[in-house]
Amino acid sequence: MLGPLLRRPSGFSLAIAFLLIVPLASTLYAQSTSVPSLASDRPFVPGERFTYAISWLNITAGNAVMEVADSPPIEGHPALRLLTTATSAPFVSKFYPVDNRVESIVDAGTLLPHRMVFRRREGKRKNDFDVIFHQSEGTIIATKDGKDGATEKLVAPSGIHDSISCLYYFRSLPSLVPGSSQMINVHHDKKNYRLEVRVEGIERLKGPWGEVETVRVLAIMPFQGIFLNEGNIRLWLTNDARRVPVMMKAKVMIGSVVARLVDGYRAPPAP
Repeated sequence: MLGPLLRRPSGFSLAIAFLLIVPLASTLYAQSTSVPSLASDRPFVPGERFTYAISWLNITAGNAVMEVADSPPIEGHPALRLLTTATSAPFVSKFYPVDNRVESIVDAGTLLPHRMVFRRREGKRKNDFDVIFHQSEGTIIATKDGKDGATEKLVAPSGIHDSISCLYYFRSLPSLVPGSSQMINVHHDKKNYRLEVRVEGIERLKGPWGEVETVRVLAIMPFQGIFLNEGNIRLWLTNDARRVPVMMKAKVMIGSVVARLVDGYRAPPAP
């Protein structure tokens, strides 16, 4: 999206940066794969709300919440509001408070973004970013810090995603085949990128949600993101109709930063 959360090299600071890991890592290019067009076909509906605990070396850095809500129509089309918030833990807040909010308004049929707003509050840094997507025109209007800030008009390919709509689009795809690899167009920090996504395999995973079969996905990040400085991210999604992202992980210089789902989903009981 619009710059990295943090640029400090330590694993602990990267854990703070990971507070917004929830969406970005996995999508496929919108023009290459069909997406369910009816809300009833999707694995998520308004009211869905997931809470994640973010940790590094078993140190709790904070939490992130991702949720889906209704939105007023966009140009006569039904829309959804995708919201991600991230806050640092009390201990972390003493020296580097984080209180970020990212909101993406997407077309309910295509899941392509219409507008993304990023309210960044990190330490002493305070910024507001507003990005408008004109999908049919192939342009993006990016504004920093309100009407008195800098505004740029950028060129983008049709069918491009933002860093919030990505995961929801991916969850809506009809099939995830181990061994497959796809590319996606994504707009981030005033640039357009091709993101590679690999479906690595099927894996059973235990956690606060219980035990469930998951699909393990690797997102190869070609840029510094709102979730983490350059580096790949692995995601585990439930291998069922809901495609719930139960865990996300990124290796750092020492250990790994992990986001674990702690509220909003429970694995079904074993047969």
